[in-house]
Amino acid sequence: MANSYLEITLKIDDADRASAAGVYTKYKTPFLENIKGATSKELLIRTEDVQVLHGFDSEENAQEYLKSDLFNDDVVTALKPYLKDNPDVRIYSVV
Repeated sequence: MANSYLEITLKIDDADRASAAGVYTKYKTPFLENIKGATSKELLIRTEDVQVLHGFDSEENAQEYLKSDLFNDDVVTALKPYLKDNPDVRIYSVV
């Protein structure tokens, strides 16, 4: 069970959503298998934006993921062509 969530909200045009979803799919398994404390990863689609909800066993591990090579070198680089604005990044703790 997740004790913390990392929520990343992305503004992506409808025409680019399938490509952005491909990035999510490509990196979901490496995230779950290689990132310390990762427990889940879900793609949430709304009319106004797309959210990726990452589950972690601790807030510290969620913060460390944001510094990882997988996040910065792979995920961010792959998503950059589809982003209309800077992502909104939030970490929540479960109480």
